[in-house]
Amino acid sequence: MTAPSDLHVFVYGTLRRGEANDINRLRPAPRYLGQARICGVLYDLGPYPGLVLGGTDPVLGEVYAIVPELERQLDAIEAVAPVPSGEYARRHVELVLDGRPLRCLVYEIDPLRVRGRPRINAGDWLQRR
Repeated sequence: MTAPSDLHVFVYGTLRRGEANDINRLRPAPRYLGQARICGVLYDLGPYPGLVLGGTDPVLGEVYAIVPELERQLDAIEAVAPVPSGEYARRHVELVLDGRPLRCLVYEIDPLRVRGRPRINAGDWLQRR
């Protein structure tokens, strides 16, 4: 079984602080670890973004330590469980936070869902406005 301190999530859109699904409003509360960047392409889907992993463009997000109960809530918000919608998939990425590597859960959009949608060139959902 994974120790709670070993679970981490990278959030890049509506789960970020102050956004519609702010992860900090969920219980049990996550522990904020800092900002980080991963490589990918961020798309504007109107009320929320979608991230396609890969490439060289940096995407800015927040990293949190979470417990399994909170992970299950995030899966429900992103519609990957209990019955997957097919819009997002759970992925794990390695990122660097405070100079050390960290394995994080991230929710990646199905690339078919972003066809024809505008890119968020800054790689930061909060800068799209």
